[in-house]
Amino acid sequence: MPRQEAPDGEAQTLGKDRDAFEPDPGSGVPPHRAPETQRPAVDRLKEIARASLAARLEDLIGLSHWIHGHPETAFEEHACAAATMRLLEDSGFRVEEGICDLPTAFSARAGHGPLVIAMCAEYDALPDIGHACGHNVIAASAVGAGIALASVAEELGIGVSVIGTPAEEGGGGKILLLERGAFAGVHAAMMVHPWPADRLTATCLAVSHFDVHYSGKEAHAAAAPWEGLNAGDAMTIAQVAIGLLRQQLAPSDQVHGVVLSGGRAANVIPGEATGRFMCRSGSLDALAVLEPRVRRCFEAGALASGTTVSYEQLCPVYSHMEPDVELLARYRENAERLGRRFELDDRGVPPPVISTDMANVSLQIPAIHPMIGIEADGTVNHQPGFAARCISASADAALHDGALALAWTGIDAATLPPLRDRLLGRAAA
Repeated sequence: MPRQEAPDGEAQTLGKDRDAFEPDPGSGVPPHRAPETQRPAVDRLKEIARASLAARLEDLIGLSHWIHGHPETAFEEHACAAATMRLLEDSGFRVEEGICDLPTAFSARAGHGPLVIAMCAEYDALPDIGHACGHNVIAASAVGAGIALASVAEELGIGVSVIGTPAEEGGGGKILLLERGAFAGVHAAMMVHPWPADRLTATCLAVSHFDVHYSGKEAHAAAAPWEGLNAGDAMTIAQVAIGLLRQQLAPSDQVHGVVLSGGRAANVIPGEATGRFMCRSGSLDALAVLEPRVRRCFEAGALASGTTVSYEQLCPVYSHMEPDVELLARYRENAERLGRRFELDDRGVPPPVISTDMANVSLQIPAIHPMIGIEADGTVNHQPGFAARCISASADAALHDGALALAWTGIDAATLPPLRDRLLGRAAA
């Protein structure tokens, strides 16, 4: 269960927490806190942030549910981006839409100060199954974190940014935004991602998304099949070759795909076939070794069938992730204050395997991408059942807890001098 009873028996409901900032014994959280003389001031700022979040919680839950009910896929999130921007504008943020030549991207800013902390909002859905990765919760929690942190930004001497990042599902929106300057001047970037359990990190694989197209020659399948060049056979040969290649792949290497088209009539030799594929590996360097091996399988299909093969790269390559260890420790402490537990991490259970364009951000500036648990009833991300759970009471609680834990982590980043100084030296170009 993502939310549990506190050690002292006090029920952990929305907005309820333990009195102290001390991590639980044995939790592994480093004891980096504000000095005792500063802690009352830090506690006061965190209470202000909590109250600011509570004041907009109904609106934030409404935003999450609205996005869930209006699924829009990569780079088509016009209504969802607009709804997200409206809530930020109503909360006093200065909003710029359509940034970096991406119509469904935006930047919202509040506060002024040398240290700039960004929350990343995702709101794209998956084709056919909608918000089965919980991006509605991601968007609303990012807005909530921004609102909460903005309420104390002037006292902290920080700027707060909420960046609307479209097309995480196969479009690489954050990579395009990073390349085009949306993260310029940002010193730390944060977000939470719904998952069936609370996890501090995931194993984030580098990934390349591409389409493969075979061109052959149609022919009557009974009267003159020898006149044809079968593009469907080429795709079949390639998939068999990939299946055989898998026995020689490293454990962190993955290949998967679907056939998008390959003929429409059984009595016509298909002259065209298209598939959509992904290659994943543990790092960018390892991916650079894997992908050419996989492409040779497609070339084998073309060679054997007499067809020609071509490729279309669908988006920038996603990298592996390097989360900021100190920010992650601060997030853990704050999430545990809200009743979250990271038992799977503490037991050494292997982390989930994912890919995300937030990983590319992490290679440029300090960033975290923890998983926020919801009650999934045995479902997992990218299943229709998980989509249904992303507007449950548990998902709403995850929205609140994720937003507040991120905001409190931002306060820690601004008030712990060694951490603040380190971040100030790491702004994105």
